[in-house]
Amino acid sequence: MTFQLFEYITAGLIFFSAILYSSVGHGGASSYIAIMSLMGTPIDSIKPIGLVLNIIVSSIASFRFIKNKLFNLKVFIPVVLGSVPTAFLGGYLHLPSETYRILVGIILIFAGFQFLFDIFKYFKKRSNQPVNFVFGIFAGVIIGFLSGLTGTGGGIFLSPLIVFLGWTNVKGASGTAAAFILFNSISGLLGNISSVSLIPNTIFLYAFSVIVGVLIGTQLGIKILNEHHMKRALGIVLVVAGFKFIFI
Repeated sequence: MTFQLFEYITAGLIFFSAILYSSVGHGGASSYIAIMSLMGTPIDSIKPIGLVLNIIVSSIASFRFIKNKLFNLKVFIPVVLGSVPTAFLGGYLHLPSETYRILVGIILIFAGFQFLFDIFKYFKKRSNQPVNFVFGIFAGVIIGFLSGLTGTGGGIFLSPLIVFLGWTNVKGASGTAAAFILFNSISGLLGNISSVSLIPNTIFLYAFSVIVGVLIGTQLGIKILNEHHMKRALGIVLVVAGFKFIFI
C-alpha cells in the first residue's frame, strides 16, 4: 500500500508525540487528535484512530512501567472500577460534529495549558497520602465518560489529579495512568465498535510509528525523564489544535 506525503508527516509527528506521552505513562490520544486535526484527517476517523493508537501505546507502556515497579495498585483499582463502564457508555454515544469539536477542543486546550504551566504543581499535596476509595471511583466515573466520549484515554486528567491528591508520586503515576488508559481505551472502542470501519489503511503506518515511539519513550521515562522543552512545544501544539477544533 502507498501513502501520501502528508500521511508520512502525520506519522512522524505521531512518533514524536508517542515518545513524549509514553515517557510519562500517557497513551497520547489528545496529541494524536491534535495532529490529525491539524493535518486534515476526516473527523469521523479521528476518534477510533486515537483509541486504537492509545491501546497500542498504553499496553506496551503499562507492561514496562509495571515491570519496573512504577505502578500503584491502590490507586488503580478504584479509578478503573469507576471508569470502565462509563468509558463504554461514552464510546457508545455519538456526539454531533459541532458538539464533539467543542468538547475535544476544550480538552486539548486544558491539556496544552497543563503541559505549558504544570497548573497543579502549586496545589499538590505531599505523596503517600491515603487513597480515598469512594472518591477514586467517582473520579474514574467522570474521567472514563470523558475519555470514551472524546476518544482520549483520560491520562491527561488522571495523572495530575492523583499527584495533586498525594496518592502517588510522578513516577508512580506513570504506570498507573498507562494501565488506566489501556482499560479505558479498550472499553471506549468496544462501546463504539462500529467506528472501526471508519479507520483508514494509514492506521498501519501510524501504529508502526507509535510502537517505535513508545519503546523509546518508556525507556526515557524509566531511566531519564527529562522532557521539559518537548512538553512546552507539545503544549503549544495542543492549544493551537484546540482552538482550531472549536473555531475552524
